[in-house]
Amino acid sequence: MKAIWYDRTGPAREVFQFGDLPDPEPGRGQALIRVRASGVNPADTYLRAGANAPMAYPRVIPNSDGAGVVEALGPGVDPKWLGKRVWFYNGQRNGRAFGSAAEFIELDVDLLRELPGSVGFAEGATLGIPCMTAHRSVFMNGPVQGRVVLVTGGAGAVGHYAVQLAKWAGASVIATVSSAEKAARAKAGGADHAIDYRTEDVADRVREITGGAGVHHVVEVDLGGNLEATLKCVRMNGSVAYYASRGDPAPTFVVGAAMRLNLAITGVYLPVSPPEARRRAQDDITRWIGTGERMLSVAGRFPLTDCAAAHEAVEAGGKVGTVVVEP
Repeated sequence: MKAIWYDRTGPAREVFQFGDLPDPEPGRGQALIRVRASGVNPADTYLRAGANAPMAYPRVIPNSDGAGVVEALGPGVDPKWLGKRVWFYNGQRNGRAFGSAAEFIELDVDLLRELPGSVGFAEGATLGIPCMTAHRSVFMNGPVQGRVVLVTGGAGAVGHYAVQLAKWAGASVIATVSSAEKAARAKAGGADHAIDYRTEDVADRVREITGGAGVHHVVEVDLGGNLEATLKCVRMNGSVAYYASRGDPAPTFVVGAAMRLNLAITGVYLPVSPPEARRRAQDDITRWIGTGERMLSVAGRFPLTDCAAAHEAVEAGGKVGTVVVEP
């Protein structure tokens, strides 16, 4: 099969190699998928750049998410999977060295879900880690129907899915954004209100929108950077689920303020989330995308031979959605 791989970490154009590798074979409980689209997440670029040096494996095929068609089955797999269009995640994670930047990938069927015919492969490749992280972040502290949910970074890859899933589940949604264009994107995804954090005081606007009550739950893209404002936005017995803290990775935590709110603050890291939570996310996402009322945003499409450019597009920032590589 044709594939991209690296044997050392560094800049994509310096370490990526393109060529032929042996076709994988599905083992027990696995399916062989012909990859039609491979999603590139920021974490894929961090690993390739050497954030987890030394390398966990002597050779890595990058990218974790993707979509394609099941072409062969290993022992013990239900024959219903053969020929199915599928989306998947964790291709290059959790003990796996070979990801989706290749013509084929073999995966445990637990990592697959059927891709509805109305959803293209490139769109399916945008799900995986971003959408499943969004699902975990939205529902970690229970149902959101009838509740008010604040999604910070509501136009980002994870945040935009969080907006849509929360709205799908019956919540009122407030999103923070950094521009008028991103406000329009968040509202198109279902946000009832969009607050431009560069020109507006987020806590004041949230209190205004909620009549002073605050929100029940926050899906947080930057716990450290937004902590002061977040504590002013959440109502008593509320909750915060955060999946990043790049603005301040070691924030000073005001224990008393959070305690007096009886506030639950929980980190979200998909690879070690409980298996039952991940299965629920897969099932819910598959039902949701089948409704047709969804925005699955492809930020850019690159051929497999130009996987380096795809990684560079992610590293450059400013993308809207997920960058996709197509074998």
